[in-house]
Amino acid sequence: MKKALLCSAMLLGSLMSVKAQSARVLADKIAGIVGDKIVLKSEIINYIDDIKRQGGEVPQNAECFLLEKMMADKALILQAEKDSLPVSEEEVEAELDQRVRYFIMQYGGKEAFEQIAGRTIYQVKEDFRKSIREGRLAQSMKKSIVEGIKITPTEVRNYYEKIPKDSLSFYEMELVVGQIVLYPKAGRELEKFAVDELIDYKKQVESGQKSFETLARLYTEDPGSKQTGGRYEINKNDKQWDPNFKNGAFRLKEGQISPVIKSKFGYHIIQMVSRNGDDAVVRHILRVPQITEEDIDAARVKLDSVRSKLIAGTISFGEAVDKYSEDENSKFTAGLISGAGGSFVTIDELDKDLVNDLNKLKIGEYSAPLVFKDEKEKVGVRIVNLRSKTEPHRENMKDDYNKISVRALEEKKNKAIERWFINKLPTYYIMVDKEFQACESIQRSFGTMVKK
Repeated sequence: MKKALLCSAMLLGSLMSVKAQSARVLADKIAGIVGDKIVLKSEIINYIDDIKRQGGEVPQNAECFLLEKMMADKALILQAEKDSLPVSEEEVEAELDQRVRYFIMQYGGKEAFEQIAGRTIYQVKEDFRKSIREGRLAQSMKKSIVEGIKITPTEVRNYYEKIPKDSLSFYEMELVVGQIVLYPKAGRELEKFAVDELIDYKKQVESGQKSFETLARLYTEDPGSKQTGGRYEINKNDKQWDPNFKNGAFRLKEGQISPVIKSKFGYHIIQMVSRNGDDAVVRHILRVPQITEEDIDAARVKLDSVRSKLIAGTISFGEAVDKYSEDENSKFTAGLISGAGGSFVTIDELDKDLVNDLNKLKIGEYSAPLVFKDEKEKVGVRIVNLRSKTEPHRENMKDDYNKISVRALEEKKNKAIERWFINKLPTYYIMVDKEFQACESIQRSFGTMVKK
């Protein structure tokens, strides 16, 4: 519960408090002080209000817990400043941009967000620049405290043996699966057909026959924007966008339509709806050239050749992924399909066709080239490698050593941080408002150090 509360409050809550914080009344008071750093009661209340707005559940001791966490962060910030730990302005700016873009998307646009916040985007970023920087300092200080801490096999076993047997986790079947993916390329004639379609759509808009939005709703093959008439809000510095698409969009003036642009998804025409600095609203129409059986067969032949090299041992799987694979999700994980458990995946995290294919493989084997459709319904061909497989089981040292060691290391790091607080907190001036002095969490963390 506390972990969920903390994530909501500290990662998302601050930006949602813009309006409330800008309208803070004179009756606000100091809830706590660590050194020369203060925590205002309004900050605590705003965080809790934000969690409620997001539909989160707030425990009864939320104010106590948040004050404890905020004061602990202040101690980390003080020491980070004393130790001159570096936090670059580029890091701060990047985090501000990321959070602001998140809320712009959540509330349906820049104007809607500014209306809710009661501030401009620039003002929002300036209001929270200090708090973002301090958050980065606290993270850096924690990282500094646990730097170099490692775990030994003996410590992992001791950790495991302390877990009550009836509390050990039960795991479903888990697999480690690698893949090499090729996406068949359409022939020139079908590519030209898609390009000609887009050229015709552009002419229809520019001649006034149809609106860009109408044509996008009718013809775009982008499922993510079909219902909104091809509309997207993009930022010039956001790396999630295909470079050709983004660069093509930002070369346009308002109202202008691009020539046909090729991206990794297919062919587009883009209309610049509006622009404000590095932020823009665009519409696009995507056409994906049709893939034929001949195109698929060509990809099969190429992957079959790669499979022969893998079996012969003339190329490693990682090298083959780096050289041939076109799957963005696994290309930078040496071809491993990742799930909620990291490199381990469960049956329910895999598509049905892949599960059937894996059932035919033994550990270490490579499948023949297999045709599939990805989450965007794009046709691909892949080779699958089954690295390992565990049967459903209760957690144990043999099958789950890596998971247990991660938890044991995390516990060891947490204890190191606790020791750091025990040693450092007495060196700082600590004050807690009378309203919070009876809090169990405050007493536990600050106890006799509290200046009344």
